[in-house]
Amino acid sequence: MRLLLDTHIWIWSLTESARLKPKVRAALSHRNADLWLSSISVWEALVLIRKDRLRVKDSDGSRWIGQALKRSPVREAPLTHAIAIESELLTVDHWDPADRFIAATARVLGATLVTANERLIATGTLKVLPS
Repeated sequence: MRLLLDTHIWIWSLTESARLKPKVRAALSHRNADLWLSSISVWEALVLIRKDRLRVKDSDGSRWIGQALKRSPVREAPLTHAIAIESELLTVDHWDPADRFIAATARVLGATLVTANERLIATGTLKVLPS
């Protein structure tokens, strides 16, 4: 199953896996799980570190991200023209650009979005695995 991890799901999987629902933990660790992460999520995590909303042991956020990506069994989801277009076509009552790009990435990749974001879960237009 192709799963696109929302930013917070990726971070929780690395730092606070107990925050993930058991069904999500099982899906992420399943041998057939095809895990993807948007480059927007990497940017979003770096912003959270810079704003001190995500505290990491390494004072260099980019180094922490690099190490996290090495530890994570995720594939890089490219940011493409098709994703940019889809981000504006989404019928999502949500104007956070990062969330729109992540949702659009899931749609273009044909992936299930793993998220705890209630607005994205409630759209009814995305395949989601809620956590």
